Amino acid sequence: MSYVSASAVPPGWYPDPSGVRQWRVWTGERWSELTRPFANADGATSFVATLPLIAALHRVQRYGVTGVYAGLALVVGVLAHWPGTADPASPALATTALGAGVALFVLGLAPFYFVARELAGRWTALTLIPGLNVLVVSAALTRRLGASPIRRVVSETVLVVLYVARFRFDPWLSVAPVLLALGLATSAQALLDELDVESPTTRPIR
Repeated sequence: MSYVSASAVPPGWYPDPSGVRQWRVWTGERWSELTRPFANADGATSFVATLPLIAALHRVQRYGVTGVYAGLALVVGVLAHWPGTADPASPALATTALGAGVALFVLGLAPFYFVARELAGRWTALTLIPGLNVLVVSAALTRRLGASPIRRVVSETVLVVLYVARFRFDPWLSVAPVLLALGLATSAQALLDELDVESPTTRPIR
């Protein structure tokens, strides 16, 4: 009997190699942390259960990431040039831009509430705290993708604090929200790729 090497097996849902009665995603290179229980005796499972999470991830990608980080950048940029600072903007412009930045940030937070709930499977106190729910989502995505959520949350927190505190003196820190947005969007897409793999098969990896 010939065996197919793991590297030759396409990404998809396969019986968990640990022996637990569940499906686990093979990415084409490694086993992910994403699992689903067997739905019945013939191993069929429903893709419908993941649809709310998929929809929530798409909303975060399209609206949440842009709103939160564009809003943050606008607010920090306006405050750096607030009337009375060394290089002030006009009061009318500063007030209008600040309002727009706050509105963008608040609207961008909305998708994070729902994706945090889908990732956790329930509402929690952390998912309901504005701003903190962004870190909750980042940690949950990182965990689902098999990486260290603590390291990521710490690095993102440090980058945000550094950006807010030092942007007025170090304008090059404007790259910070761009990097944060790209990192979060990339993680969301990586999980979407795992969720969108073809339906489960009973063919095991040998």
